[in-house]
Amino acid sequence: MTEVVLTSYPKSKIKILLLENIHPAAVETFKRENFQIECIAGALTEQQLIEKIHDVHIVGIRSKSRITAPVIAVAKRLLAIGCFCIGTDQVDLVAAEQAGIPVFNSPFSNSRSVAELMIGEIISLARRLPDKIQEMHRGEWNKSAKGCSEIRTKTLGIIGYGHIGTQLSVLAESMGMHVLFYDVVRMMPIGNAKAAPDMNTLLQTADFVTLHVPDTESTRGMIGAEQIGMMKKGAFLLNASRGKVVDIEALASALRSGHLGGASVDVYPTEPEENTKAWQSILQGCPNTILTPHIGGSTEEAQGAIGKEVSEVLIDLINTGKTKGSVNFPEIELHYTHDTHRILNIHHNRPGVMRDVNFILSEFNVTSEILGTKKHIGYLIADVDSTASGEIKERIAALPSSIRTRILY
Repeated sequence: MTEVVLTSYPKSKIKILLLENIHPAAVETFKRENFQIECIAGALTEQQLIEKIHDVHIVGIRSKSRITAPVIAVAKRLLAIGCFCIGTDQVDLVAAEQAGIPVFNSPFSNSRSVAELMIGEIISLARRLPDKIQEMHRGEWNKSAKGCSEIRTKTLGIIGYGHIGTQLSVLAESMGMHVLFYDVVRMMPIGNAKAAPDMNTLLQTADFVTLHVPDTESTRGMIGAEQIGMMKKGAFLLNASRGKVVDIEALASALRSGHLGGASVDVYPTEPEENTKAWQSILQGCPNTILTPHIGGSTEEAQGAIGKEVSEVLIDLINTGKTKGSVNFPEIELHYTHDTHRILNIHHNRPGVMRDVNFILSEFNVTSEILGTKKHIGYLIADVDSTASGEIKERIAALPSSIRTRILY
């Protein structure tokens, strides 16, 4: 006979919405928890999300669906947002924080895939394969070494020395390249890599420049005509970060003028929400240029790992309230205490809140408690006497400072 375990909220009623062909590994992980799961192959528009999300507890997206403030405003049951990718700029993180909704991503599961693609494209550009391939498809046999070189002894400049940048650094060094990197955060060099004193020095020195930075106000447009002009004549630029980081009109001009020897672009200022045969870019037709449709992390290995990683942290949130790994939320966890019920309270971060909460808790047996705060919110986890948990939850939820309060057992 199967044992029936009573929970604070039936798992079979928890609704998971997964968009954009999220890997089956995530689906299988959620299925083991007996959640309701709906999978949609493509992205949804803002209006479609507003109509769809009102009774959803967890939404999973990749890079095309945008979770905006209006979407968050109607998502009254939403417990968390899972970005099954590295980037989170497709989510209004401030609006999510203010609504008490943590956002999770996968900061490193596709790092190897992106780094491998960069190595392949560095070699391809050095050997002018984009041009050679096009010539062969046109029936032109043009065997020539002109403009082609090995990557050994060349200098690779990496802008953004995080998970992907460091992976690429290791692979490039193993190929005999010299590695120079620049990051706004002080990072420990891997192997023989060296930190550049500033970005301009890197641009002026490197034979190949790769970009691995997030989409922020400080990175948008960071590579424009001025920065491209600093690069060595015949150097190569590769962007696998975010589309708004590079001024693609300036890049196209530098490619057509011959200042740059080639480029690889995987991300664009605007990208289609679904696959299409009518995509256009000013970069089309530029010499020795590789254009790919945002596939840097699109390998079976990476997507499987991301699916498993993000789904597991979302399940931890549902089952225990753990927020470790959230990009917009206090990162806390508390080990369960036997024979207790767990109170989770998200509240406005302002003076006097914990005085009011602890006044309530002081009347009951509290086994353990932890608090974390961010700019706009505070997050409390407390394990309390199971016989009093209902009253405690109702009293804390009634405080003017409370945004969301739930109980777990």
